[in-house]
Amino acid sequence: MAQSHQHLLSNGKIGSMTLKNRMVVAAMGANFGELDGRSGDRVRAYHEAQAAGGVGLVISGACGVAYPVGCVQPNQIAISDDKYIPGLKAVVDAVHAHGSKFAVQLHHGGLVAAEDTNNGRPLWCPSIPGPMQGDFIDGFLMEELAAFAGGGMPTFRVVDQDDINLIIQQFADGAKRAIAAGCDAVEVHGGHGYILSSFLSPKTNQRTDQYGGSDENRARLICEVVAAVREAVGPDFPVIVKIDSREVGKEGGITVEHAKVTARLIEAAGADAITVSAYHDGGQGKMHSASNIPHEENANVEAAKAIKAIVSIPVITSGRIELDVGDQAIGRGEYDYLMMGRKLLADPDLPNKLAEGRIQDIRPCVYCYTCVSAIYKVESMLCAVNPELGVEYQRLDLKAAGGQKHVVIVGGGPGGMESARRLSLAGHRVTLLEKGPVLGGTLRFAALAYEPNQRLLRWLIQEVNRLPITIKLNTEANKETIDALQPDAVISAVGARRFMPELPGNDFAHVYSGEDMRRLMLGDFDASVTRKTSAFTRLLVALGNMTGLIRNLDFVRKISHAWMPLGKRVVIIGGDLVGLELAEYLHDRGRDVTVLHEEPRMGAGLTLVRRLRLLAELKEHGVTLHRGVSNVAIDKTHVSFNKEKGEGGSVAVDTVIVARGAEGNQSINSQLEGAKYPVYEIGDSTGVTYIEGAIRDAMHAADKIMAA
Repeated sequence: MAQSHQHLLSNGKIGSMTLKNRMVVAAMGANFGELDGRSGDRVRAYHEAQAAGGVGLVISGACGVAYPVGCVQPNQIAISDDKYIPGLKAVVDAVHAHGSKFAVQLHHGGLVAAEDTNNGRPLWCPSIPGPMQGDFIDGFLMEELAAFAGGGMPTFRVVDQDDINLIIQQFADGAKRAIAAGCDAVEVHGGHGYILSSFLSPKTNQRTDQYGGSDENRARLICEVVAAVREAVGPDFPVIVKIDSREVGKEGGITVEHAKVTARLIEAAGADAITVSAYHDGGQGKMHSASNIPHEENANVEAAKAIKAIVSIPVITSGRIELDVGDQAIGRGEYDYLMMGRKLLADPDLPNKLAEGRIQDIRPCVYCYTCVSAIYKVESMLCAVNPELGVEYQRLDLKAAGGQKHVVIVGGGPGGMESARRLSLAGHRVTLLEKGPVLGGTLRFAALAYEPNQRLLRWLIQEVNRLPITIKLNTEANKETIDALQPDAVISAVGARRFMPELPGNDFAHVYSGEDMRRLMLGDFDASVTRKTSAFTRLLVALGNMTGLIRNLDFVRKISHAWMPLGKRVVIIGGDLVGLELAEYLHDRGRDVTVLHEEPRMGAGLTLVRRLRLLAELKEHGVTLHRGVSNVAIDKTHVSFNKEKGEGGSVAVDTVIVARGAEGNQSINSQLEGAKYPVYEIGDSTGVTYIEGAIRDAMHAADKIMAA
């Protein structure tokens, strides 16, 4: 056993089930099932990759016990009929082949069952809920809103005793089918606003019968479900129950004290372990990254500790917990198992790498919410840094069996490095050309504005440096230099062409384009930036380049809190990803920031759930956001514009940043037109696709080259 993380890597038991380590795959709604609810090849390969990565326990995504009733996604898997057993058994067998255990999550969506609304069915609930209030819908782009709210207005079915009896029986029958499929355990989903959670919550349960009122009455349904499941599976089959430790931001919702009562009751009803999670007020956009998929680290740890202190069965917890922290907490007895979602999407091989002492090789999650945002948009789950997620069943072994190729890659950003990494691992010869002095491209600037991106930057640089890849920095690629390398194929990963858009006053010295800002912050000055900066700034940047400090993003991020060559009052023109992340970065460094955006909705390029948080936090911090503006004009001291309803507006300004003006860059493709070798364009060179698009394009380009 590796010396580090010995607690995470130690064996554990849940009921009669022995696990080879303390790492658990969180049940996540992946939308990978077949349209009829069956578990097909896509689900099987997804979970097999997790098992092959070495995790102790894999828990399926939400598996409908009443399917199609209570369904939350169009491609949700089901366990409501015996016809679903064979597909589920194939998943179980694939997981077992790698020495991991498998639990199916028993689920009924209740108030959150969007597919019920989409298909004209009422939402099952304890009582009629109040209207959703807050800024949640305001954070959607129009095309996202159309997908999310495509089913119209929900209707409701307040369940009676016959309905309750049916729900209990459906959970019990689902557990029996889990045994028939060879599962090692079940997890009863009693959280996240679903049917059992809605009964537990004082906010959504206004009943006056035996299922409402007191903590014990509100917990009656989940306890009856657990007891029925226990009776159905017998005394030795492990039963895990997931509960909400609290409802974040929901006035009158579940609290830790409520959860402690529930935990005691479900242990008495027959649970073998408790998964501690949380839910939130769905009307508040920011809350969607504050509970079960939190942005803040260790969000659920204190609640898990409180519950662990009062029960005698194992406690599983999750919520952006780093490996060191989780290992130490397990060692102290604060909880028993670390459940991971996003980390294992980013790198399903994390457990194996941890066991082998290769912590530095773990591909990092950047907490961008690409995964869950896809679900909100009724799409299949994606990962920004792991493009193989969800397409594992389509992957082929594309090694260099047909002979080694020499591939020249132009551009050392994320797309270029990822394609170089993939091709080199497959046995091909790779030459990477980067015109700048360091690798990273626009990912370096993105890492300044949002620190988790730096983890990906470091990992990619580490990977290409450890592989036999020829890296040529400070090399301007053109047809002559590329032809001289005699490539079999070329990948153009040169990034977008960025420019200052036409705008009255854009030539003033206090006006910076997005490209100007990138060069300013990274010390890569050109004539435009030189003209706009003082001699003192240029001297400091020159010294930073000489010493290498300006290439140290941690140093730049830290020193920029004390000094930046920008005025106090900053207007950012453009409210998509770059503009909003710049607004956050500059506000944190003491600037008074106003964002002007021409479209009626802000934040394109940001994943939905991250956008919901960022917009809310910018408002909380006093950043002024104007959307739907027109007639923007800059002068020496002000920026004038027309507001959304047409009235005039003006903002006093010291510095203007125009975070607009980017398009695909065809420079390499046009130079190589008619070449004897194929040319593949990826990432921002095809149009602005951000990290997820660059990494995904890199996989596809590498696949095409290897298959040719």
